[in-house]
Amino acid sequence: MRDAIVIIPTYNEIENIEAIIRAIFSQEKAFDILVVDDNSPDLTGLKVKELQGEFKDRLFILSRQEKTGLGSAYIAGFKWCLEKHFEYIFEMDADFSHDPNDLIRLYNTCALEGADMSIGSRYINNNINVVNWDMKRLLLSYFASKYVRFITRMRIHDTTAGFVCYKRKVLETIDLNNIKFVGYAFQIEMKFKAYLQKFKIIEVPVIFTDRTKGKSKMSGGIISEAIFGVINMKLKSLINKK
Repeated sequence: MRDAIVIIPTYNEIENIEAIIRAIFSQEKAFDILVVDDNSPDLTGLKVKELQGEFKDRLFILSRQEKTGLGSAYIAGFKWCLEKHFEYIFEMDADFSHDPNDLIRLYNTCALEGADMSIGSRYINNNINVVNWDMKRLLLSYFASKYVRFITRMRIHDTTAGFVCYKRKVLETIDLNNIKFVGYAFQIEMKFKAYLQKFKIIEVPVIFTDRTKGKSKMSGGIISEAIFGVINMKLKSLINKK
């Protein structure tokens, strides 16, 4: 049985989904894929089901009835993957902002270098590896990560990264039912929970390229959740520690 699976949450990704699936399956290492589709009106889920005929026992889909946020999609995916006994579980976007060729680097960081969690980092070593973002969005993301690092004291440069490999023991230890954030802040909360559990987290430098097809799901409300939720998250951790 293959030991690694890539979770791809989708909502209206018909322009990208087949290409990203084929790119992942073309890697030298064998990865399975779980698409978590939130009833995409553009029939992304139907396209995945068509491709399942070609990629039997490697491509899976978890179809949900409505769009309830990135975090809840990943939580559902994590639980599914844990039940199937995968050892390495990935988060990855459908839009090629995360390069499928970097999957093996994240995998090796956990499987060979001893990390419990590896992060595809855009901002490590004071470098900014982002392509095709306007300056406003780039600065917002960069300083959001700086802000989160300052508040939480995590020694992670890209705290909002969404390209991640977890060893299963990390997801088994974190109480997935108690994850509060569903949007942008979900990525921060998962890293913070892993950090509090003293798991070994290693950042791997990657180049993030903004989507060229489909529409971004970013919104003001999602960003606000991240900015204001982080302080509350940190305060709760201090109270629980006492």
